[in-house]
Amino acid sequence: MNMSFTHGINPFLDPIDRMFAEIAFSIQLPPSLHAKAVSRYEAVRKFLEGTTAFRDNVEHFYPQGSMAIDATISTRGTDDEYDIDIVAQLGGKFHSMDPLDVLIELEDALDGYRGLTVSRQTRCVTLHYADNMHLDISPSIRQYGTPDRQSWIMNAKGPGYSSSDCHVPTNAYGFVEWYKRKTPNETIVQEAFRSRWLDEMRFRAEAEVDDVPDQAHFGVKSMATLALQLLKRYRNIRYSDPRRTGRMPPSVMLAYYAAKTSRPGQKLTEALDTVCSAIIADIQMASSHGRLLHVENPEYRDDVFTDRWPETVQQQNLFANDLGELVSAVRGLRNGTVRLTEFPEVLKELFGDRVVTSAIHRVAAENGQAIKGATQTYTNRGGLLTAPALIVPAAPAVAKTLSPVKPTNHTFFGDAP
Repeated sequence: MNMSFTHGINPFLDPIDRMFAEIAFSIQLPPSLHAKAVSRYEAVRKFLEGTTAFRDNVEHFYPQGSMAIDATISTRGTDDEYDIDIVAQLGGKFHSMDPLDVLIELEDALDGYRGLTVSRQTRCVTLHYADNMHLDISPSIRQYGTPDRQSWIMNAKGPGYSSSDCHVPTNAYGFVEWYKRKTPNETIVQEAFRSRWLDEMRFRAEAEVDDVPDQAHFGVKSMATLALQLLKRYRNIRYSDPRRTGRMPPSVMLAYYAAKTSRPGQKLTEALDTVCSAIIADIQMASSHGRLLHVENPEYRDDVFTDRWPETVQQQNLFANDLGELVSAVRGLRNGTVRLTEFPEVLKELFGDRVVTSAIHRVAAENGQAIKGATQTYTNRGGLLTAPALIVPAAPAVAKTLSPVKPTNHTFFGDAP
């Protein structure tokens, strides 16, 4: 578990950070859906343990990735879909089976489960729920005699056997524990989001939150995790562009950098700037030597987070350009070089129209302000009038175009891969 940390900053108090915090709030897994996700993966485990194929062969069934570090956000393309990642550690006969056979066995066992659509992926089997939640179950085989839950996961694209089928080294559990150690609880951040969710639950008392248990899970406990959620959202928006093909930068890699650069007590925009700049620097170094970015699990070096992305130097440079533009925008908003009248549009370009509009409306509603179409009210000098907590002094006039941050030794160019 995270060590308790008594310091921290309430991100809702700073005028600029508050809008970023509200956007993060808009994309987080609600407490009601967190409770539903937990009940669902527990139900799936019980179901599998009752099948002939998996009886007495499920050793562990636990969340990994974003669900395990409280960083789950809505998926790209929509704002109401959530992917929940689960590891199913298997024993017995599965130790001697080919990766494709393990995945097929899991797919067959889940076929027809509660009438849900089941799809087999390269490394997992997905259950698709009617409310747009997706449960990705990755079967793993324990490497006995190694640190807790160090395993192999299956890699087999199918539909037939291939020479590329293999067992991939992993220790998702070890990484989660490392992440928690690097991002200790910031109690002020934790309490701020707990209060924010309680306010939202009271506001929607007759809606979906009716089924939230008394001991609700309120998620985010550190500024680093908030920055990670915003970074993932920004990546999702960029890669929802149909002109981009191929994989996105993996979430686990972004989580690694968020934890590596975590400094409790930072402002939210500072944390976001810091994690982006660290990734840019490492991509710059790799590209300057003609190499691909290489990021390992700090708890298990054979577990390579970048094994499937990037595929080319051009691909990683494109993402570095993306991050440079995000950093430029964040710094421009913080230092006043972006017009206040441009503030909403800049945020929408970064994080998407729907969640930014929702955040702006929510801030206005909380402070009794009437706004339409996600527009703000300003003084004649450009001051923001949404609420006392959001009064921002007028900014100097500048050009509308935001300049990306340029690495010092390498320029990142290239079209979408």
